[in-house]
Amino acid sequence: MQPSRTDLADFAYFLAIAKHGSFRRAAASMGVTTSALSHAITALEGRRGVRLLNRTTRSVTLTAAGEELRALIETPMQAIAAASDNLERYRDTPAGRVRINVLEDAVELLLKPVMPIFVDRYPDVAIDISVTNRMVDVIGSGFDAGIRYGGTVPEDMIAQRLSPDLRWIAAAAPAYLARFGTPSDPQDLKNHRCVGIRLGNDQVYNWEFERDGDELAVATPGPLTIDGSHAAVAFGLCGAGIVYATQAALTPHLESGALQPVLEDWASAGSGFHVYYSGRRHLPTGLRLLIDLIREVQPLRD
Repeated sequence: MQPSRTDLADFAYFLAIAKHGSFRRAAASMGVTTSALSHAITALEGRRGVRLLNRTTRSVTLTAAGEELRALIETPMQAIAAASDNLERYRDTPAGRVRINVLEDAVELLLKPVMPIFVDRYPDVAIDISVTNRMVDVIGSGFDAGIRYGGTVPEDMIAQRLSPDLRWIAAAAPAYLARFGTPSDPQDLKNHRCVGIRLGNDQVYNWEFERDGDELAVATPGPLTIDGSHAAVAFGLCGAGIVYATQAALTPHLESGALQPVLEDWASAGSGFHVYYSGRRHLPTGLRLLIDLIREVQPLRD
């Protein structure tokens, strides 16, 4: 029996379910409802007279027939998707949809200067952005790519640098420093109120400092710990404590005087922003165009 056009469309749905192990996540990645996806797979199984999936209330797994089908069609379907995407290069106006997962800081420092240009230049490309500082399995969650600091990119992903390395510093509001004094050494932070940073893997970050070859990592005390960079800066601005962030994120507040640098001769260089994605999938045209534009604009160039 030759595959129909309906079969080919349903094969794509089947592969999404096989990859995500979930109708809900597969539906999100394909831009359809969970109900529509379920009906499509049921129809495929009905037409072929073969059960492809084992469904329970908690999981979706492949039957033996499903495993064999995936092994046979996965590579050809990826080739078809890559060929389709390649045709976008010949369109007058590129189109498509890209889903990316990004850090809070990347929105302000990397995407905000670029997006007005991008939407004007490529109005038919839809960019779906999810913002979180938590570690996320971007492929398993249906994203095409993620943007994180280079040191936190999963090792099994292809990564491309989007910015230079970033300088991390401590700062505080003048009112806080007037009340509690100014630390002169990183170890002095142990006697101050510091706004702690909870990383995407739930660990509390030790602030890092470097000077003339000396390196320190300080466990900072304080009543506040936050997993969002914007909230941390907000607490610094209101005088709740000393904050630690990239100098680029703090620059507007340092220039206005709302924050003052602390331990100015101590700082730390951290890996810049990187975009990362699976090497087993073709690079969507929209994502390639976004990467190219970020490199063209260079929002964080020195």
